[in-house]
Amino acid sequence: MPIVDLSDINEIKLVRSAVLFRDMSDENFIKALSLFDAETASYGKGDYLHSPFGKYKKFGLVISGTVQVCSDDIDGNRMIMAEVTPGITFGESICFLGITDSPVYAFASENVRVLWLSADKLFEPGGDELTVSLSKRFASMLAARTLAMNDRIQVLSKIRLRDKLMTYFNQKSRDAGSLTFRIPVNREDLAAYMGTDRSALSRELSEMKKEGLIDYYKNSFRILK
Repeated sequence: MPIVDLSDINEIKLVRSAVLFRDMSDENFIKALSLFDAETASYGKGDYLHSPFGKYKKFGLVISGTVQVCSDDIDGNRMIMAEVTPGITFGESICFLGITDSPVYAFASENVRVLWLSADKLFEPGGDELTVSLSKRFASMLAARTLAMNDRIQVLSKIRLRDKLMTYFNQKSRDAGSLTFRIPVNREDLAAYMGTDRSALSRELSEMKKEGLIDYYKNSFRILK
């Protein structure tokens, strides 16, 4: 029997703010967790949540920490496809499609807690009103994830590293609603996300700071121009 440990009030609030559970009554929220065959799990930094070419039986909702969704290029270099922070899901599409040979994998870039959810019962015939509502929410979530991938495409479409960085910083600024924001990755992971090495990234960030385009301290950034 899956164990759902959501005893902390802040964790419950975070999960209930997610698209799948938002504005649900207490009764429907409990029923939804059962329908999703929900279970919680904790992982240490560097632990794999999904291995490459393994089957995604469940998709995850991050409760705390950051999960990186990645794939390796033909040379074996890690490419970060998404940084998944609390309240955001990952693996929905692969889980729903039942893909068993996807090269996409997920691991904890720091200590994380995840709520694992199964979509198996959502689209079974004869579902009740709650099941139908959840299936619509799930479909809406998949559509939103597709749109979110546009941010990644916008970064990758740039040729120069500086343009990639400014595109990324503008996206984070937009999400934060401020010119000052924090990024959820370290320099090595940011380099992997940009498709470059750490030395080239550090040089470019230093030049951008000297030229007054940005300012930063550790993971805190501010766009100046």
